[in-house]
Amino acid sequence: MGSGVQEQRAPLTQGEVLPLASSSQSEVSYKDLKHTVLNSLFSGALAGAVAKTAVAPLDRTKIIFQVSSARFSAKEAYSLIYRTYLKNGFFSLWRGNSATMVRVIPYAAIQFCAHEQYKRLLGGYYGFQGKALPPLPRLLAGAMAGTTAAMLTYPLDMVRARMAVTPKEMYSNIMHVFVRISREEGLKTLYRGFTPTILGVVPYAGLSFFTYETLKKLHAEQSGRAQPYSYERLAFGACAGLIGQSSSYPLDVVRRRMQTAGVTGHTYSTILGTMKEIVSEEGIIRGLYKGLSMNWVKGPIAVGISFTTFDLTQILLRKLHQLGYTAR
Repeated sequence: MGSGVQEQRAPLTQGEVLPLASSSQSEVSYKDLKHTVLNSLFSGALAGAVAKTAVAPLDRTKIIFQVSSARFSAKEAYSLIYRTYLKNGFFSLWRGNSATMVRVIPYAAIQFCAHEQYKRLLGGYYGFQGKALPPLPRLLAGAMAGTTAAMLTYPLDMVRARMAVTPKEMYSNIMHVFVRISREEGLKTLYRGFTPTILGVVPYAGLSFFTYETLKKLHAEQSGRAQPYSYERLAFGACAGLIGQSSSYPLDVVRRRMQTAGVTGHTYSTILGTMKEIVSEEGIIRGLYKGLSMNWVKGPIAVGISFTTFDLTQILLRKLHQLGYTAR
């Protein structure tokens, strides 16, 4: 797991762009593209599932503090986790994780796959076919990938937030959340908080992918190794998560407040109105940045695991494909 991997033919690795095919290569190109898309979807889905499951207890705790007016501290966060464990058992710390998986698996699959395709398209447009993208297109590819994934999976994020902050008696399963929200609050509620989500995803996804790919590119130039070791991937991903999440955190708080307004007794309706109410009641730092210190622990771990899992799964699938091709 710790050795660099030399690859003969990389189907859209994190720092490279697939060349656009000529007409004589169209059939081969289509097969390669199809294989790349399927690999990216599977690798992204696995990466998202592994990363989110690893940090689910911390994520749930962060959401509970984000949607309440209670003051956040490391001591209070630990106390909440411990009380939840004593009252409801160990696995209650993962309550809402099934809803998280229903959202994260398609979200991560779409995001990673879209990122590879946006890199390919931007590489062709800017004339960097087969090479690492320059900084601006590199940032743009990540932002567009995150936006695409968020637009297609947002209602699942709303459901996951509701399940994380409510007792078992209120919502028994994922479908129950959908049905009850639709009946009691209307279908529009499923997209409450969508605007701050998109405004937050653009810098978060853009900076995360940009930072990770930039660090990999610099590493390759300095070390002479095409592929970093696994622990280096984790470190690069951790840096990417730290920068990406810090840049968009206030909008994440606003999004959670708007998503859970129906069960917390508030009437948050607009981004500015929600921000104004949070600041007036709790202050800027204690309100809009509540739980950020926990995110500095959770975020880098999750993003590091996600990027590393994606890369290593891609390499494994590539090797299996090569062995299968050789066998024929």
